[in-house]
Amino acid sequence: MKPWPIDKTDAEWRAALSPETYRITREHGTERAFTGALWDCHDAGKFACACCEAPLFASEHKYDSGSGWPSFWQPQVTGAIALDDDGSLGMRRVEALCAQCGAHLGHLFDDGPQPTGQRYCINSASLRFQAAKPPGFEAAKPPR
Repeated sequence: MKPWPIDKTDAEWRAALSPETYRITREHGTERAFTGALWDCHDAGKFACACCEAPLFASEHKYDSGSGWPSFWQPQVTGAIALDDDGSLGMRRVEALCAQCGAHLGHLFDDGPQPTGQRYCINSASLRFQAAKPPGFEAAKPPR
């Protein structure tokens, strides 16, 4: 694999991540369909890498694919996702990785909705959801 802009040792990743997030993002694992915390999330917000907090996806690009994993038809930012060939499990797939730290996110398929026709099928444990602030929301000002 190529060197990533954010490069940590295995011990550093293990110390920073939950066992489940480590297994999925650093060991290229997966979660069972319909079990991840974000597969059915319909809230407005952004989805960042669970390892390095790089922005990856936005709720306006998320859709219900019926697959049991969070699915997006495009990344939030161009270049946020690196792609690699994946021949594991006896099939040919395209692996989706965080372009900043190399975290395994999931896979890319060509069966998504228009306008891209793509489906980024992503593990919930690879993501951190950041809810959008409601319109008109302002942080409370400290008293004087």
